[in-house]
Amino acid sequence: MSLSPQFLDELRARTLLSALVGKSVKLLKAGREFKGCCPFHNEKTPSFYVNDDKAFYHCFGCGAHGDAIRWMTDQRGLPFIDAVKELAQVAGMEMPAPDPRAAERAERSKGLHEACADAAEWFVQQLNGIAGAEAREVLERRGISIATAKTFALGFAPDARGKLKAALKDYGDPLLVEAGLLIQVEDKEPYDRFRGRLMIPIRDPRGRVIAFGGRIIGDGEPKYLNSPETPLFDKGRTLYNLDRAAAASRKTGRILVVEGYLDVIALAQAGIEEAVAPLGTALTEGQLERLWRLSDVPILCFDGDAAGQKAAIRAAGRALPMLAPGRSLAFVTLPDGLDPDDLVRQRGAPAFEALLRDAQPLADRLWAHELAAEPLDTPEQRAGLRQRLTERAEAIEDRNVRHEYLAEFRRRFDEQFAAPRRQFSGGSRPFQPGQRRSGKWVPPLPPVTAEAKAFRAAGIDPVLAKAVLAGLIRHPAEIARHVEVLGSLRMAGGALGRLFEAVVDLALEEQALDSGSVLTILARSGFDSVASDLLRADTLPFSFTQKTADASRAAADLNEAIAVLIAGPEVDQALAEATATLQAEATEEAFARQNALVREQAALRHRLANLVLADEDDEILDA
Repeated sequence: MSLSPQFLDELRARTLLSALVGKSVKLLKAGREFKGCCPFHNEKTPSFYVNDDKAFYHCFGCGAHGDAIRWMTDQRGLPFIDAVKELAQVAGMEMPAPDPRAAERAERSKGLHEACADAAEWFVQQLNGIAGAEAREVLERRGISIATAKTFALGFAPDARGKLKAALKDYGDPLLVEAGLLIQVEDKEPYDRFRGRLMIPIRDPRGRVIAFGGRIIGDGEPKYLNSPETPLFDKGRTLYNLDRAAAASRKTGRILVVEGYLDVIALAQAGIEEAVAPLGTALTEGQLERLWRLSDVPILCFDGDAAGQKAAIRAAGRALPMLAPGRSLAFVTLPDGLDPDDLVRQRGAPAFEALLRDAQPLADRLWAHELAAEPLDTPEQRAGLRQRLTERAEAIEDRNVRHEYLAEFRRRFDEQFAAPRRQFSGGSRPFQPGQRRSGKWVPPLPPVTAEAKAFRAAGIDPVLAKAVLAGLIRHPAEIARHVEVLGSLRMAGGALGRLFEAVVDLALEEQALDSGSVLTILARSGFDSVASDLLRADTLPFSFTQKTADASRAAADLNEAIAVLIAGPEVDQALAEATATLQAEATEEAFARQNALVREQAALRHRLANLVLADEDDEILDA
């Protein structure tokens, strides 16, 4: 079936978005728009807006954005084509005629869905019958209640070669083989695939059974047996429990990834329902994309043993090329010898929640892994560490995120292996990148063109620029880390640009400057009143502008603020171009490009909001 851009545009035009969204979200009229509490994250103050004229919704809190079709796929969990079909039916539009082969595939899939559903129901009957006594004992030993077993439709496959085949004989052996329920070897009679196992149905995002996982009852190999890939079941794109976890994640604002089916089930029974599991394989790109639709930072909870840690770093490497502003991973390492199932049964849900609160960011996990990978006693070994970290960062396709990782790894490397700081007296030669400064090696930076500097300076946020300048005056030692990008801010013009230029020049000329020295020298140049106004504690509510702030946090926050300041104009310009393109040519690709840039812009706002000190959020965002 081919859906033309014209058909999709007509569908969006005929769909009243506020009515569609209003079925599940309480909306209030706000001028020409509607507003309400965002369904994609928990919030008490409405920041979710629906605009019928422009036919899109947007949340200023979490960045969720899209049209009617996107609402059906993200909020309802429907596949794209099913979302279009449902909207077209309501709008009174005829779907384009499918080609014969597509219709044949759809008809065959319908039969496969029904066969899997009937198989799941039969397995449940066996669990609750006389033959399922041993399987029920397994569930009881693992602390799985009857109610939980019913919720997840757990079942039992008797240890026989033909009982399921006989129960579903009306479907015929060929269809049951295609559904993965029977095994056929050459010309021999097909027989039941799952025998003597606790049966766990695997569902698609719409809640339809598409496959099974079977855990052996008693001894035997393999311990877990999954359905083979079928027309319904793509193992690399499927996550166990996604249909239930998606709804739960919208309430909690997070999505968890654990290693096994029973981990998911145990967490759900303990009240943590937003967990999914891959199906016996490492996380794939397709699975990561599904996770990022639900949360910007999925939390991966792997066992503390060697296999679990290997799986964690494999997932980190797989995710790197796909990172985007605001989109990452976090990691929880469970105590050695325990999995989530064991942990919640032995220590309860609060113990697991405590681990989630201390989840490790992706950059921390990569740094710790590479730091522990090899000895670091010689210059050659340390050079190897630097090379491995650089290769990790260079794998990131998004240039802004790649730049941040390179800078972050460089900073950590310098701090880890820095020689003791030497004190410099005033009047020393100007510092240049590529030299040693205060015992640290600062690598040469690539040249920034005049065009790039002018572009950045033209669109910088003046409020954020003032905050960054105040931070640099408070923490002049940070200027050298950003000397090249800060050079573009000299071209901002006016008093702000001149003050930037004066501060950067001072840091280059005086390598031992502290905040007091900077203020003294600026006063001699006539900047005393401007600098004093910038440093008023009640003016700019960031840690790096406050005199009493923790130094390490202030430095980290200042680094983040500079990254947002530099990236903002480029994203704004790209979004303006994408919007113009979309108005001229309303294609799916143009819409996707604009949508991605809107999310990137929202992510920058979110990053900035995270830097605001408590109780000041509204003030800085309004500014």
